[in-house]
This record gives sequence, structure tokens and C-alpha cells, in this order.
Amino acid sequence: MQRDTDNFEHKILANESLYKGFYQMNKLSIAHQRFEGGEQRIERELLNRPNAVCVLLVDLAAGKFVFVEQFRVGAMHTPNPWLIELVAGLIDKDETPEEVGRREAMEEAGVELGRMEFITKYFPSPGGTNEWIYLYVAEVDSRQASGIHGLAEEGEDIRVLTPSIDEGLGWLAEGRINNAASIIACQWLQLNLDRLRLTWA
Repeated sequence: MQRDTDNFEHKILANESLYKGFYQMNKLSIAHQRFEGGEQRIERELLNRPNAVCVLLVDLAAGKFVFVEQFRVGAMHTPNPWLIELVAGLIDKDETPEEVGRREAMEEAGVELGRMEFITKYFPSPGGTNEWIYLYVAEVDSRQASGIHGLAEEGEDIRVLTPSIDEGLGWLAEGRINNAASIIACQWLQLNLDRLRLTWA
């Protein structure tokens, strides 16, 4: 569908580097077209992050999810900063999103993936970062999934969880699953579970 904003214009007037480490922060001065005509000028800080891949692991034969649980610094202000999540990783090498998903499933949960299906691609927080998330669902044998995983050189301490699908969706309803990729993927599964059971049978 063609949108009127497809022809809107914007330009960067100034770009100042504030920090450069694992991520990079820049201060931008931007001019963009206004809905009612004319020009709007704004200043924003932009966090430049590599794009990421998140994969919901499902064992339909056993009726189970495979989630991972790990400490997240951005959740330290909450009662429990150990979050229940999908396996995930950054696209920081010459890899396709699917290759990243398969690599991360082995690194974080010790499992090999079967079929993968693309769910969607979205901005997690476009008001301040340019990161895209590539979201997938993949079939897995949950009997392979257990224990503690992660790369020591990346400071990872990751525990594998294998709840039933009903239990995992209960965690979603209770708010125990509280990060965007996991919420979107689990809600997608609720809408597509019957179709997935037919196509992956």
C-alpha cells in the first residue's frame, strides 16, 4: 500500500559521535517534513546497534517450548532481572538471520533446529535505536535441551527452561514473560498453532 509519507523528505544536518564501544551513540540534528507542511527540526541521540535474531523454539510432538533465562542489566530496576526469553543473537558477522538463529540455539540451549519459519521483522525501540529484530519460530527436540549454557568470554550465564506449551502461555498471561520478542512470538504462536501442527506434522 502506497502511503503519503513514502514521498516525505528528511535530512541529517549534523552527526556528532558521543560514544563508540560495543555499541555506538551519536547525536543527530535532523530536519523532516511535517504532516501539515513545512519543516520540523529536532535533535536526538541514536544508539547504533547491530540487527538481531530471536527464535521461538517449539517441540510440537512433546507439546513443549524451549526458553532461556538470563540476567539483563536493563531490567535491574525490576524485582527480578532474570528474564525468560527466546534464544537470540546479534548479526555481527557475514551470516544470514537464519544462520544466526541456528548458531545461537546451539550456543544458548545446546540444541539443533529443524524447520524454521519467519514471523516478522520489527523495530524494538525506534525512538532511540536503529536496530531491527528478525523473529522466527523453529522446531526443536526438547529432550536435547537442559543445563547451563552461554559463552564465558561474552559473560553469558544462561539456563534452559522447557515448560509445556500451556505452561509457557500461562507465563505470558501472568506477565512472567515480559520482553517484546518473546511476547510477540508467543502471541503469534497462539494464532498459528493449529496451522503449524498441520504443516510440521
